[in-house]
Amino acid sequence: MHETVQISQRCHDLSYRDLSSDLIDRVKYQCLDYIGVAARGALSDSSLPVHVVIARVDNTRDGAVVIGTGMRAGPPYAALANGIAAHSLELDDVVNEASLHPGVAIMPAAMAAAQMAGSSGREFITAVVAGYEVAIKLGIALGPAAHYARGFHPTGTCGTLGAAVAAAKLLSLDQKSMTNALGIAGSQAAGLMEFLNDGAFTKRLHPGWAAHSGLMAGLLAGQKFSGPATVVEGRFGFLHAYSPQSDAARILKTWGQPYEVMRTSIKPHSCCRYKQGPIDGILKIMREHRLDIGDIEKVTLGILKAGFALVAEPIEKKRKPASIVDAQFSMPFGAAVAILCNQATLDEYTLENIEKPEIKALMDKIFCVINPELEKDYPRKWPALVTVTTQSGQKYSAKIEYPKGDPENPLTWQELIQKFKNLVAPVYTEEKRNIIIDRVRILEEEEDLNSFAALLSTE
Repeated sequence: MHETVQISQRCHDLSYRDLSSDLIDRVKYQCLDYIGVAARGALSDSSLPVHVVIARVDNTRDGAVVIGTGMRAGPPYAALANGIAAHSLELDDVVNEASLHPGVAIMPAAMAAAQMAGSSGREFITAVVAGYEVAIKLGIALGPAAHYARGFHPTGTCGTLGAAVAAAKLLSLDQKSMTNALGIAGSQAAGLMEFLNDGAFTKRLHPGWAAHSGLMAGLLAGQKFSGPATVVEGRFGFLHAYSPQSDAARILKTWGQPYEVMRTSIKPHSCCRYKQGPIDGILKIMREHRLDIGDIEKVTLGILKAGFALVAEPIEKKRKPASIVDAQFSMPFGAAVAILCNQATLDEYTLENIEKPEIKALMDKIFCVINPELEKDYPRKWPALVTVTTQSGQKYSAKIEYPKGDPENPLTWQELIQKFKNLVAPVYTEEKRNIIIDRVRILEEEEDLNSFAALLSTE
């Protein structure tokens, strides 16, 4: 009962003093990852039209930074552009149990709000913790499988409310106004999975719009615009409208035990989360057994049921991706590039590779199955089972319990820094890359985030 009010109360009352050193370090870790994907994502095909439109409708020259560009824009537009960019590479952070990408909605809204308010690094870190907690707890409460089955993308829906809380906190709203911000955000929560039909760019729009809407919700609430105080739990509220199997009790039961940002995963492979474990298994087999590509008869991938429709069916279509978005959601393509290139990074997800005969030939050898053995601990765990069969009939198998990047199998700080450097090499000079890394590592010492944000511009 009264989940909306209790959420806003807990988020309003959260202070930097409540955060452990590990939690603070984790937010900085997630922040560096976000900056990397946003900066490189600004160069993507889907970001260009966004920049053109923003330049037409917004003439703000002293607004918030559009990361990885020389642009500035009104804070809601900057949040929109940065959220879209950060989601365009399929390399952004993700939470298994909620099946959503929190950083690409929370971080853009928080950074834009922090620039508006002149917030400190400590205030920013605290707001991010609150935003992640709200978005992820809502995703868990909805039940990801049921939410997906209705056609919704939880990054867009849950991300809107998380972004609203983060923005409201940085705008120093009182508890009642934060409740209003949640209420306003609930009526803007959106994102449909129909992009899977033809590889449309709209998936990338979802977190950008969530960040934009969340910030706008905070700004409107700050001016006494009201939203329903029962938006989460009400009869016509968020949980009931977006899922037939929601459980409001799951929001507050384990709040902060630990804070959900601590359970967030980082992606090493540039593709849908449901492909990460199978790709890890393929790489493990290929590297350990040094198999000859020409000797591979078939590859059988045990995939989680919840992700099967996203990455594995219809198999004929998944074996013939027509765009980068198609490739990001094609298990056969991800498996083929992992076999051929010994990795599945951003560099492999190209139109050129989609058309390569050797990759097309390998895609025809990829078979995906739903393995009941993998379902026992889902969605807490996202395991995968891979079997490579050679022409002689020899079989090599690998089971991945925790894909690389999960909290149980994390990227080290050094591995994350290398990911960041690789991503932003076309965007920032080596000197600036190192400065950004150093400043993120001491983010809590920033007195005004505008100084830090200016570093993320290419001007």
